[in-house]
Amino acid sequence: MSQKKSNKSKSKLSRSLLFKRAKVSSSYQPTEDEPFMSAKQKAYFKNKLLDWRDELLQETTQTLASLQETTNTAPDLTDRATVESERSLELRTRDRERKLVTKIDQALMRIEEGTYGYCEETDEPIGLKRLQARPIATLSLEAQERHERRERVYRDD
Repeated sequence: MSQKKSNKSKSKLSRSLLFKRAKVSSSYQPTEDEPFMSAKQKAYFKNKLLDWRDELLQETTQTLASLQETTNTAPDLTDRATVESERSLELRTRDRERKLVTKIDQALMRIEEGTYGYCEETDEPIGLKRLQARPIATLSLEAQERHERRERVYRDD
């Protein structure tokens, strides 16, 4: 039973550390000249991921508030259908963003574990440019291209 408690407290501790901002200058930009995934680079990407996560969660909160205050009492059937269509689109967008928040959380865990920035297939560095463009990337560009080629070959048409 004490082991269960220690695992729970360890989980809470690591979760609180997971969302804690790292200290790095706001003007800092990672460069190829420094060691890959140095402490500074990890801090930079952690903050970048946390900013993105906060932005997505804020948009979700705004959407929920908007959906709660908006009532579908349009007298015209066409207007009502338009409102329903807009709500449906908004909910699909938020669902995609919810999945994105999960991927961001997984990337934050990889930073804490020390595996962030390395390809899941080859263990090679993903590369700063790719991580800048897609901070949740788990595959190097080459591995991603191979994956997409295989997907096209085995896709059911």
